[in-house]
Amino acid sequence: MPRIDLLIPAYRCVARRGLLRLPDRAVLAGPCAADVLPLRQLAGDLEPLGVRARVDRSAFGPAAVRIRRHPSAGPREAYRLTVSAGGAEIVASADAGAYYGVQTLRDLVGVGGRDLPACAIDDRPDFARRGVYLDCSRGKVPALGRLTSLVEQLARWKVNELQLYVENVFTFRRHPAIGRGFSPFTPQELLVLQDHCRLHHVRLVPSPASFGHMEKVLALPAYRRLGELPGFRGLPGGTTLCPGDGGSIRLVRELYEEFLPLFEADDVNVCCDETWELGKGRSRRRAARVGVGRLYLEFLLKIHRLCARHGKRMNAWADIALEHPELLGELPRDIVMLNWDYHPRGRRIPRTREIADAGLPRMVCPGTNAWNSHGCRLRMGMANIARFAEEGLRRGAEGLLNTDWGDGGHRNMLAVSLHNLAWGAACSWRRRAARADGFTDRFCRRLLGRADQGFVRAVRTLGCDGAALRLPYANSTVLYHVLVGRSGDILRSRSLCEQLDGFSSADLHAHADALRELRWPAAPKGGGVWLRHCLAEYRLAAELDRVACRRAILLKALRAGAAPHRAQARRLAADLRRLAERLKRVWLLGNKPSRLRDRLRELRQAQRELR
Repeated sequence: MPRIDLLIPAYRCVARRGLLRLPDRAVLAGPCAADVLPLRQLAGDLEPLGVRARVDRSAFGPAAVRIRRHPSAGPREAYRLTVSAGGAEIVASADAGAYYGVQTLRDLVGVGGRDLPACAIDDRPDFARRGVYLDCSRGKVPALGRLTSLVEQLARWKVNELQLYVENVFTFRRHPAIGRGFSPFTPQELLVLQDHCRLHHVRLVPSPASFGHMEKVLALPAYRRLGELPGFRGLPGGTTLCPGDGGSIRLVRELYEEFLPLFEADDVNVCCDETWELGKGRSRRRAARVGVGRLYLEFLLKIHRLCARHGKRMNAWADIALEHPELLGELPRDIVMLNWDYHPRGRRIPRTREIADAGLPRMVCPGTNAWNSHGCRLRMGMANIARFAEEGLRRGAEGLLNTDWGDGGHRNMLAVSLHNLAWGAACSWRRRAARADGFTDRFCRRLLGRADQGFVRAVRTLGCDGAALRLPYANSTVLYHVLVGRSGDILRSRSLCEQLDGFSSADLHAHADALRELRWPAAPKGGGVWLRHCLAEYRLAAELDRVACRRAILLKALRAGAAPHRAQARRLAADLRRLAERLKRVWLLGNKPSRLRDRLRELRQAQRELR
């Protein structure tokens, strides 16, 4: 019997003898209107295999694939899939379960083509909430078409929640200056996206910055006065709202009044993480009297009342609450604590227990580890996600929210994050059956639609965690910063110089050569715009990392007191010029212009230094 190697593992899967050979003309039948969409997806997968499939709403008659509704199938996202020589049958109690049953059938097509292995699958998820958190505020603001394609990809992996991080990228009518120059989302775009999410059983959950990480708003002259410590880290208004200024909660209230009513979801993620300056500036005296933790709690409760006014359940990052665990017992019982940490041995991961002991609802929030990187720290991200999923199951978390950030200007490409987004989906659906061994091979085959060892090797090389450079985790972001940083600033930075000293020029040359020799596949016929754009982003990521290696070699020579060869500098300058052109072209394939000009300016500055 063939091995049934699903990308998103099933709760229970029993292989049986035999195959289902799909006929040249196949009927795909489902009795409900909601069944048409997933069955059409399946028909699209079968077309390149020579199967002309017709979707039929009839509940009777012969069919190669049939969906039935029956309450015995279990909760709304559960399903039973049976494949035999006579056909495939999906039984579900609700539309979501039927949709997920078809996605598993599509995965089987990815394994066996039109010859599907006989099996009996009884499936349901580990976590009720299986989310992806996408940073849209650090540089790249995805275009609507990119987001709708992403929703379809995530839903294929049985992800049922998407959160878009918004600091300032929304067109607020009462505060139009906030989004100006950042290609903000419009209300209509978010409503269209929400409609698309609903079709694919994905909840679109709002996530506006509300306390910390307000630096882009506080940088504007009209809002600078609301900052806790203007000038913090060289930022005009700092990063954190002053909780004692009545204008702070008034601003949050006005932003919520425009933003939150757009969303159908009951939850809202208000963020409130990393309030670095709190109690160190304008609220210093009150913090001295009541404590920084109490100061934080007071403002959090004001935000909680705003959420209740809009009928939303408040979710908030848990880092500040865990810094003041004595206050966990005072939080309202309906606040969902989002516990995040991005290292496999992160100290906050086991502290999920404290949140559980306080009786608060909770989610575990690992990360792709793709930010501050051109190629993703693949194994670090996978280990972080797996351990957090296990902790979430142990502590009764209601969900797993896999985060993908854009720190450092957001040169990291979304396509490069897909591998660990898929791994997060596998771990949040069925952690105990998710296997890291061979996952990259399975991911590449499903994404590309065929086996291609060159693509597998490219993804592994690009996501090598710095292993090829013998870099520990803490240093594996160095190439990201070295690519565009000013040479003088880098050579004056003690931490960056220590990182440059941590690897040899020979290792850098070897890694650059390995990246240059990668062979990227062409998008298969019928692969669609989404796949073509993903492959273009992968190729760009490899080129960004390759040129970063070459600039690091030059900087190491400068640090050692050696002048770079003129021809070498000219070649690198020419590569940087071409790289800027390619970055612009690929960025605009799926994103709004947003801060593209800033990224191009950085590359051109590095080019001018070499000239």
